Amino acid sequence: MLQVCLNGARSRAAFSHLPVTAAELAAAAREAVAAGAVDIHLHPKDSDARDTLEATAVAAAVNAVRAAVPGTAVGVTTAAWAVPDPYVRVAQVRSWSVLPDHASVNWHEDGAAEVAQALLDRGIGVEAGVYSGTDAAERFLGWPGSRRVLRVLAEITETTPQDALHAASELLERLRPAAAPILLHGEDAGAWPVLRLAAARHLDTRIGLEDALHLPDGEPAADNASLVRAARAIIRRAS
Repeated sequence: MLQVCLNGARSRAAFSHLPVTAAELAAAAREAVAAGAVDIHLHPKDSDARDTLEATAVAAAVNAVRAAVPGTAVGVTTAAWAVPDPYVRVAQVRSWSVLPDHASVNWHEDGAAEVAQALLDRGIGVEAGVYSGTDAAERFLGWPGSRRVLRVLAEITETTPQDALHAASELLERLRPAAAPILLHGEDAGAWPVLRLAAARHLDTRIGLEDALHLPDGEPAADNASLVRAARAIIRRAS
């Protein structure tokens, strides 16, 4: 499974054509799915282009993307940098009027279990985000609901290729007891080496402007669709 991560916590200072508005996210999703993505992860943004979990912004983004790519699962973030207070994050999840298909929960963040439970209570799939270099794997595996998640996001935060590959192998070993499918991905200079590892191991993976701004050859990416096409080529070769 290849997921596209359309924008992440980046801003247009990092990428001038980053999709931010609901209409931009819809257009980017349509192009990415046409290029070969089969699942979507996005960060709803407020009027200042900052990540938000506010119900109106979530509804606008999810509705627009669903209209653009009907039948494709759409997920959002619940990251603490959008709403630091875990009790407020839970309250905002419970206030959503339009429900995404899934939402990511970073397991090294305070309140992860409570946010995940709020999602499950509403019938929203949980992507358990487990960052390398943290105790998130152990915290997640010790959670009584760990078998109820949709998938585990093995998120490699080391950005040099050698360090990223080493961290990926180590994290995958720690996650061996997990019952859910693993989606392995990296970021920045570590994104493509980790994606190749995921393809070689036949794991789910993802790519998009949240994770990488450059193509495998180092050229700047034009958009999410160009990153998806490059990822699809790597996956085909590994198969």
